[in-house]
Amino acid sequence: MAAANFENAKSRYETDGYLILPQPVIPAELVMRAVEGMDAIRRSEYDTGRPPCSSPWKHGDDPNKLCKIEQPQFASKAVFELVSHPELGRWAAQITGATMVQAWWVQLLYKPPHVGNANTNVGWHQDQSYWGIWEDGSQLLTAWVAISDVTADSGPMFFAKGSHKWGLRNQGDFFGQDLEAQKRAIAAQCQSEWIEDTAILPPGGVSFHHCLTVHGSGPNTSNLPRRSFAIHLRTQNSRPVSNKREGLSQYIDDPSLCPILFEE
Repeated sequence: MAAANFENAKSRYETDGYLILPQPVIPAELVMRAVEGMDAIRRSEYDTGRPPCSSPWKHGDDPNKLCKIEQPQFASKAVFELVSHPELGRWAAQITGATMVQAWWVQLLYKPPHVGNANTNVGWHQDQSYWGIWEDGSQLLTAWVAISDVTADSGPMFFAKGSHKWGLRNQGDFFGQDLEAQKRAIAAQCQSEWIEDTAILPPGGVSFHHCLTVHGSGPNTSNLPRRSFAIHLRTQNSRPVSNKREGLSQYIDDPSLCPILFEE
């Protein structure tokens, strides 16, 4: 992609707090293998010989609930290859100005078609609310990679435009299901107009969002599961609190688990 387009992308990211790339970034062949890897992990089959981290969803849980599995790249060679893909690092570096980009934590997200009262919404939230292990001002963002066709009716992610400029709200809840009530509460405390944008993505498409960007997603009313990976990234402008390696930062010194995607 031309440098001018990269610069335009950087400007959009800085203004809006997110960037949606509607054309595939990850090759179709790798997407297919990552789908197979996702399904194997959900069956507790690990071709690396290592399980993912302890997670909210485990094999045998209700298949109609949102499936969220932590550090799936530990368990699947194909998922690790997707998480490590250099195009993700290249884009992240261009929109942030980074000289180093690392995937420090990853989440498998499988949203089944909505059935009955199953909880499949992702409530409005800011990622930074859950990332207190990082020092204030650390440069953190997320690459959200679709490995299925994410349409308007499959529960796509949506962003509150410019919300990364609102500061840390300490409002919202990833597992909250009443999206309208959450939105009213957050909007009542901010001084800006609430404008939403939706990430419609093809398989292999990617969106990036700032750690303070307010985002969430609704139910999947399609007939197929919505599949994605949330790849949490950091740049050289980041540091764990007291430089400790614990909790979400415990693996960052091991690139065989938390790969470096870009480095100058």
